[in-house]
Amino acid sequence: MTTDVEDLLAEIRNRGLYRRLRCVSGPQGPRVLLDGRPVLLLCSNNYLGLADHPRVREAAAEAAMRYGAGAGASRLVSGNMTIHRRLEERLAGFKGADACVLFGSGYLANMGAVAALARAGDVVFSDALNHASIIDGCRLARAETFVYDHRDSDHLEWGLSRAEGRGSLIVTDGVFSMDGDVAPLERIVELARRYDTRVMVDDAHGTGVLGPGGRGAVAAAGLEPEVDLIVGTLGKALGSYGAYICCDTEMAKYLINTARTLIFSTALPPPAVAAAAAALDLLQEQPRRVEKLQRNGALLREVLAANGVAVPAGDTPIVPLIVGGASDAVRASERALERGVFAQAIRPPTVPEGSSRLRLAVMASHTKSELREAARTLAAAVPAGAGEPAADRHGDPAAEPDRSRVFDGLRDAA
Repeated sequence: MTTDVEDLLAEIRNRGLYRRLRCVSGPQGPRVLLDGRPVLLLCSNNYLGLADHPRVREAAAEAAMRYGAGAGASRLVSGNMTIHRRLEERLAGFKGADACVLFGSGYLANMGAVAALARAGDVVFSDALNHASIIDGCRLARAETFVYDHRDSDHLEWGLSRAEGRGSLIVTDGVFSMDGDVAPLERIVELARRYDTRVMVDDAHGTGVLGPGGRGAVAAAGLEPEVDLIVGTLGKALGSYGAYICCDTEMAKYLINTARTLIFSTALPPPAVAAAAAALDLLQEQPRRVEKLQRNGALLREVLAANGVAVPAGDTPIVPLIVGGASDAVRASERALERGVFAQAIRPPTVPEGSSRLRLAVMASHTKSELREAARTLAAAVPAGAGEPAADRHGDPAAEPDRSRVFDGLRDAA
């Protein structure tokens, strides 16, 4: 008997959007076993190569022996442990903030903070290509949401000017996870000052990647004192799992009392906390890891271009190869995989319709020869014309934006 779930799955397959779980055997590294096959891994967020570092592993194992495998409860019940507090203090110092609050994941941090800060009658201003966790935070909030065109500060200012003082929060990715471009943070902070609005930056893909000592996109712009909330993750450059929000002391107290995703979630397990702390030690002791990552990103772009693949300029390890159709992106990914390179196809709703892509992510632990090999493989795998910058696919960035989109609910752009 055909069920409605079977019908829905069939529809997903017909649209080229069907997904399945692939299995990586062993630790995350430049090369892994994927479904039993050795491949070069080019779609992991393990940017600094710390997920399998011996000191990070040892720290996790020691924490499990000392503190146990899990925290046992939410942080407001009995799950708040000394290991959590110590990492919060370390992260606050690293980010130049007064305080820090750990969350279970970046998704929970973004969703909880936006929903806690945006109240009925307020307006949240959200970049069109913000992460899904920010979009869902806007959905949960009781405020209205104004979605401004991607990185378009003029459109943002236009919305702020019409909010009539109701603006409560501007929220943006620092580094956009699918395109690798960086938010215009200086302009956003300037507008926030002018319109008396808070700024929240999700710096998940900036930490360990940009800025002095890898402190992130906000630090790279010299704006740490000007941004009200800086969200970061422990699960990307820091090689572990979990997330945090750096802010002032009063804001930290407010989040602890109002962010439902913190209040009603079990605290991070001690091994994950200890692993992140060890990775933070390595980042601070070995800042050249960040420099190596940046050189690797530049090298991959250079070799792709030399092999006839157009790639957008950028300073991050995220390199999008725009293919277009969802099925075309899947076929390109499979062709690359047949040649030993794993670059996952990214399709709607993660990216807008018509901009499906191979989202390449470089690691500091990749060698130059591995990246050159990958570039040649990808050039042969993707269709002619792939790699066109996403802005060109989304429309003419110089065109006048559609000013009719005013506080009309959230536009699904990510």
